[in-house]
Amino acid sequence: MADKGLMTETEIEIETLGSLAQIDAGAWDACACPEAADGGRPFDPFTTHRFLRALEASGSVGPGTGWQPQYLAVRAGGEVIGAAPLYAKGHSQGEYIFDHSWAHAYENAGGRYYPKLQISVPFTPATGRRFLARPGFEALAQAALVEGAVRIADRHGISSVHVTFCTEAEAEAGRALGLLHRVTQQFHWENAGYADFDAFLAGLSSRKRKNIRKERATAQAFGGEIVALTGEEIVPAHWDAFWRFYQDTGARKWGHPYLTRDFFDRVHETMRDDVLLILAMREGRPVAGALNFLGREVLYGRYWGAIEDHPCLHFEACYYRAIDHAIAHGLKRVEAGAQGEHKLARGYMPAPTHSLHWIADAGFRRAVEQFLRAERSAVDEEMEILTSYGPFRRTGTEDRP
Repeated sequence: MADKGLMTETEIEIETLGSLAQIDAGAWDACACPEAADGGRPFDPFTTHRFLRALEASGSVGPGTGWQPQYLAVRAGGEVIGAAPLYAKGHSQGEYIFDHSWAHAYENAGGRYYPKLQISVPFTPATGRRFLARPGFEALAQAALVEGAVRIADRHGISSVHVTFCTEAEAEAGRALGLLHRVTQQFHWENAGYADFDAFLAGLSSRKRKNIRKERATAQAFGGEIVALTGEEIVPAHWDAFWRFYQDTGARKWGHPYLTRDFFDRVHETMRDDVLLILAMREGRPVAGALNFLGREVLYGRYWGAIEDHPCLHFEACYYRAIDHAIAHGLKRVEAGAQGEHKLARGYMPAPTHSLHWIADAGFRRAVEQFLRAERSAVDEEMEILTSYGPFRRTGTEDRP
């Protein structure tokens, strides 16, 4: 694990916080998004104090949810130099990098897998920094945060620690600290400097290009208009409508919605400028919508729902309008969430995602390590195959619009 010589109790202090109310928002964000100190956007909004606090204060995490906050803070000389969104978990739901098979195997062998510790953003399959650090303290903060999480697990007899959707750089550093590294995959759209949507289409094969144009025309003929709203353009009535959409999707996907109604009110109060809300309006009322969050360089698609069924409207609101926004605002990428091979035909290509894992039991750790090696080979092969089926024209082929 972490180099014990790197830190001593007199040099730094690692503490757990049961609530983000216990730490100053500025101190947390100085670690979570130091790039936003000039007033610009963070790389992503999901580890900011305002987003995590909205989850907590709305009751979306906390007692009864299976996500119990145990945030970590690292202090040096009384100053916060590192932080991590750590949760004690009683299940493996809402994570999107799943370990259900690990839990079943461990419990079938007589072990107790839950509770476990999770460093992640609840219900948010978006890559971002998980070991949050003030600039200049990155290596020290990550080592301290890893050591702090493992200490908690060891002290309380907890089976495992998981760090999900971390950055590739964090994965490499975590592996050097002795953590197991897992690679999974999602579908992302990459902006190759397109001038407009037609320029993007020009890079696709003729058949895929025609299919997308047909889908867009079908969606836009649903009998209303599609609007993109952010900041002050969003009003409380829009959230009333989106809550209906979200409830329907949540009930069908997970049995019940993860987020509470109050979460969306808190997002409206503190994060309107971080949101892009796509709404399909018919006869003056929203009938479908997609919720996106905005980062400095990336648009993150999060939730979709509808109270009316219209062909191709999902593709238009979730994928094509996201691409439109990314091109218009010079964003580098659209991350459209977990799963969904149907995204491939729409220009969203396979991309690796990373997680880190610490397993207390030595025998179980060896078994997981063997599984991860085999899984990595399978994921690499699947990504190669999926990429070969992508919609883009092959170099050197004749393919006219």
